[in-house]
Amino acid sequence: MKIHVISALLLAAQCCFVPKVAAQPAAAPALALQDPAVLKSVAEQFLQAQSAALAGEVTVTVGPINQRMSIASCPAPQAFQQPGARTWGKTTVGVRCTAPVAWTVYIQAQVSVVTEYVATSVPLAQGQTIEQSQLVLLRGDISAMPNGIVTDMAQAVGRTSTVSLASGTPLRLDTLRGKQVVQQGQLVRVVSSGNGFRVSAEARAIGNASDGQVVQVRTPAGAILSGVAKAGGLVEVVF
Repeated sequence: MKIHVISALLLAAQCCFVPKVAAQPAAAPALALQDPAVLKSVAEQFLQAQSAALAGEVTVTVGPINQRMSIASCPAPQAFQQPGARTWGKTTVGVRCTAPVAWTVYIQAQVSVVTEYVATSVPLAQGQTIEQSQLVLLRGDISAMPNGIVTDMAQAVGRTSTVSLASGTPLRLDTLRGKQVVQQGQLVRVVSSGNGFRVSAEARAIGNASDGQVVQVRTPAGAILSGVAKAGGLVEVVF
C-alpha cells in the first residue's frame, strides 16, 4: 500500500514540474547609419570657408562618397585638413566623429579658382629686366597651375627672370628676382641699430643683392658684416 502511495506522489510531482528557462538578454538597439550626403555637405562647407579669402571665382567640387559606407550616425561631424594641405586645387578633406562612435573618413575634392594672372606677351631671356609692355593679363584656373602664380603686374615689373620664358608663359614669383640695389664692389652705407643707438659707416659690398636680400659687406677695418640690402645703396645691420 505504501509503495502505491509513493509512486502516485512521484507521478504527480513529475507532471506538475515546469523547468525554468534562463532569461535571454534583450538585443541591443541597432545604431543609425551616417547619411553620406551629410558628410559631403560638411566637407563642402569647410572648403568654401577656407577659400573665402581667395581672389577670383571659386568653385568647390566634392568627390563621390561610397553610398554603401556603414558607419554610425554622428550628431556633429567635424571637417579638417592635415597641416600643410592645400586648400585649393586637388585636395583632401577629413571628416571625423568623436561620439557616440569615433570614426574618420577622407574625401577627395577640387577647388577651382578662376582669376586673372600675369603672363609674358613676348619671349623673355634669362636675366632680362621685365617691363610692363612685355606682360599681359590672362584669365584662367590658377588652381591647375604651380604655386606662386603672379596675379599683379606690379609684382613682376622691374624684376628679372631666373629662366628664359616663352611668350604666353604664366609668371611665378619663385622665378623672379628683384632689381639689384647693391652690386659687388659697390661702396655702400651701412646703418646699424640696436637698443638705444643708431650709427652708420661706409663699407664695400662683397656680393650682389636685390632689395630685401641679405648681403655681406667689408668695413675699412676688414670686418665682415651681414645686413639687408635697401634701395639707394643702404645695408641695414640690426644687433
